[in-house]
Amino acid sequence: MINRRNLLGLSLATAGFAVLATSAGPSFAKSPLALTGYDPVSYFSGNRPSMGKSQFTAQYRGLTYQFSSAQNRDAFVASPARYAPQFDGYCAYGVSRGYKVGVNPLAYKVVSGKLYVNYSKSVQRTWSRDIPGYIAKANRNWPGLK
Repeated sequence: MINRRNLLGLSLATAGFAVLATSAGPSFAKSPLALTGYDPVSYFSGNRPSMGKSQFTAQYRGLTYQFSSAQNRDAFVASPARYAPQFDGYCAYGVSRGYKVGVNPLAYKVVSGKLYVNYSKSVQRTWSRDIPGYIAKANRNWPGLK
């Protein structure tokens, strides 16, 4: 039997889930644009990553990348493996756990010259606690997730 107290608790829990579902944040779905349109070369500049422009694009591993300039596009085309995010831009932590999930392109880290992105800043904090361990796990899992 549902009493007023249980009904109130259920209502509050439902409202909380509704807020979580509608809050701004990364999507579990992968964007049709790699890095949701951010310029992959810009991650290596030491500055904040920049958005790409639709007039500067390139394809790599079946993904479309956008670039902020023709110069960045040309650098990428010359050496795509150098600039493309690891795990085709899926969350590095998610891949280490055995699944693919989209990312917040501003939750990133360049490690040993490679770009890794995460689902969110909070997931990135977890991932940062053992970056080498999570990268090793992700590298083992990635071939089976393709």
